[in-house]
Amino acid sequence: MRTSGELSEADFRRLYRHLRDTFPGGAGRRGALDTITAEHVLAAVREVRSGRTVSLASPVNTRSGPDDADPAEHRLTAPADGGPGPRGLEFARDRFAMNVHSDVNSHLDALCHVVYDGTLHGGVPAADVLSPDGASALSVDLARDGIVGRGVLLDIPRLHGVPWLEPGARVRAEDLAAAEAQQGVRVGRGDILLVRVGHRRRREELGPWDVADARAGLHPTAMEFLAEREVSVLGGDGNNDSAPSAVQGVAFPVHVLGIHAMGLHLLDYLRFEDLTPVCAREGRWSFLCVIAPLRLPAATGSPVNPLAVL
Repeated sequence: MRTSGELSEADFRRLYRHLRDTFPGGAGRRGALDTITAEHVLAAVREVRSGRTVSLASPVNTRSGPDDADPAEHRLTAPADGGPGPRGLEFARDRFAMNVHSDVNSHLDALCHVVYDGTLHGGVPAADVLSPDGASALSVDLARDGIVGRGVLLDIPRLHGVPWLEPGARVRAEDLAAAEAQQGVRVGRGDILLVRVGHRRRREELGPWDVADARAGLHPTAMEFLAEREVSVLGGDGNNDSAPSAVQGVAFPVHVLGIHAMGLHLLDYLRFEDLTPVCAREGRWSFLCVIAPLRLPAATGSPVNPLAVL
């Protein structure tokens, strides 16, 4: 969990090629989602003991702040400004709009979200796929039937005895392994790996800040842990990437490695503050996880409300 340890761009490209060429989960049509088989889903269902459900999404933010210059918009469109009449039938209606890839709201990144060296995941030329009308391939539509599997939460601040990691901290593979050992859980093939850095709790207690300049996240080399365990999805309560970046010349190396090289769908800006006390109290950190993106066939991502079922 260090803030130092920058990689040169050459070192990063070597790591990128290694993960691209050796990670077995990213070669299929749906990327790493193909690691979740029917057998994995049935095994994940057996994780349910109490039947309790916990949301892993943050409340949708509609207020401008230092980390969200373009917040979501929500307004009532009916009844009219005069309010409802005293008699007869009326319907209350509303409208919602969102910048999906904001730095506050919970969302899923599709495989077409990251363009690196002019290509998308699998070496697909980005110019052949992306247009003003959306993405013709690798869109969030790959997850239209939902993502259901075994979720595993690794709580890194708990490992270090702090409420959150300070902005700029970087989680390494040894932190993930140590959290596994402390929590008595092991990440395996097809798992939905959720890594808590405490971003959401810090924001709720201290207020928002400019996360473009400073935020906790994974060190790029931590992605080797995910590759070894053959996970299907990566999610975090921050952006998953740290800031400042750990790589010279690459602003979001974890996104490049996860989405572009490994074919992982990423979940950004989740909220684990309701889940962690339940896991701690029950002494278990794995559960059935259900993620249902909107049916947006050409979109690069989607707002989500993932659920942990314990």
